[in-house]
Amino acid sequence: MTVLSAILGTLSVLILVPVTVLLVQVLMALPAYRHSPLPQGRRSPVGILIPAHDEADVIAATLGSILPQLTEGDRLLVVADNCSDETAAIVRGLGAEVVERTDLERRGKGYALDFGVGRMRDDPPEVVIIIDADCQVFPGTIDRLARTCVAASCPVQSLDLMLSPEGACLKTRIAEFAWLVKNQVRPLGFYRLGLSCQLMGTGMAFPWSLISNAALASGHIVEDMKFGIDLALAGYPALFCPDATVTSYFPSDKTAEGTQRTRWEHGHLSMILHEFPRVLACAIRERNVRLLGLAIDLVVPPLALLALIVTAIFSLNLMLFLFEGITWPLNLSLITLGLFAIAITIAWYGWGRKVISFLAMLTIPFYILSKTTLYLRFLTKRQKSWVKTERD
Repeated sequence: MTVLSAILGTLSVLILVPVTVLLVQVLMALPAYRHSPLPQGRRSPVGILIPAHDEADVIAATLGSILPQLTEGDRLLVVADNCSDETAAIVRGLGAEVVERTDLERRGKGYALDFGVGRMRDDPPEVVIIIDADCQVFPGTIDRLARTCVAASCPVQSLDLMLSPEGACLKTRIAEFAWLVKNQVRPLGFYRLGLSCQLMGTGMAFPWSLISNAALASGHIVEDMKFGIDLALAGYPALFCPDATVTSYFPSDKTAEGTQRTRWEHGHLSMILHEFPRVLACAIRERNVRLLGLAIDLVVPPLALLALIVTAIFSLNLMLFLFEGITWPLNLSLITLGLFAIAITIAWYGWGRKVISFLAMLTIPFYILSKTTLYLRFLTKRQKSWVKTERD
C-alpha cells in the first residue's frame, strides 16, 4: 500500500459517513407522513417574536398570516431593528405591538431577539415563537407549535420551506430542491428515528424557561444553528414538528440570493469545523444517542459541496487505479457515488418532482460547478459576520 492510496482510501471512508447518513434519512422519510394528533388541553399563552430589519415590503403579509391565529392572552411583538424604512409604522397601523431598536455597532438577528425577549420579561408567556419577518405562517401552525412545545418541554422546529418566486430560473429551482431535502426530508427521517433536528431560524418555539436565560445577543452568521447546538448540549435538543409549516421565497435578485446563500453555506461549514468535534465528544462521553444523531446530521455538508467532494475523490481514485492499478479506494468511491445517487434520486422522486423535472435534474452538475467559487471563498475570504439579505 502506497502513502497516496492510504490517504485516498481514508478520504473515501470518511466521505462515506455523510453519504450514508443522507441515504438513511431519505429512506426513513420515504413512507407517506400521517399527521400526528394535536396535543389536547388548554393552549398556553404564547409570545410571537418577529425580528425585522427594513421589512416594509413584506411585514404586512407576515402579520396577516399570524394575527388570525392568536387567541386571548397571546402577545405579538415586532422588533424594528435598525430600520430606515416604514417597518415600524406599518406594524403600528395593523394594530400590532412594535419596539424600535437602534444600535449600529451591535447588528444582527441575535441582538434583535435578545432585545425582544427582554421586553417580554414584564409579562412572560409560557412559550415564545420566533418568526422571520418575511414568512407566511400556515393556519394552525401557532397552535401546533405552542401545544407541542409545552407537551415536549423542549425547543420545537416547524417545517421551514423556501420557495422559488414565479418565473424563477432553473438555478433557483434547484436550490429549492436542495432546501427541501435539507429542511424537510432529512429532519423527517431523523424524526421517525426518534432523533432531534437542527434549528432553522424561523418557526421555532421555546419554553420561556429556556429562551429567557439564553445567550441570544450575537452577530453570529448562523445564530439559529449555533443556538440549537448550544441547547442540545445543555440537554434540550430540538424536536421537529412536520405538522407546522412556515414558508418564504428566495430573493429574485441574483446579488441578494448570492449573499444569502454565502451566509448560509459558509455558516454551515463553520459549524461543521467548530461544533462537530464538540458535539461528538459530548455524545460519546455521555453515551447520548440524540446528541450522536445531531453530530452525524451536522457533519452532512450542503448537497452541492457533498457532490463535489464525492466526485473529486472518485476522480482521484480513478487516476490512482489507472496509473498504479490499486483498486480498493476506487471500489469504495464507486459505492459512495452509488449511494449518493440513490439518495438524491429517491429524494427527487418522493418530494422534488413538484419542484424540478427529470430533465432539469440532468443539469445539476452544472449547478454544482457554479458553486465551486463559493466554496473556495470559504477558504480564502470566508464570510464571518451577519449580512442582511435585501428583499426585492
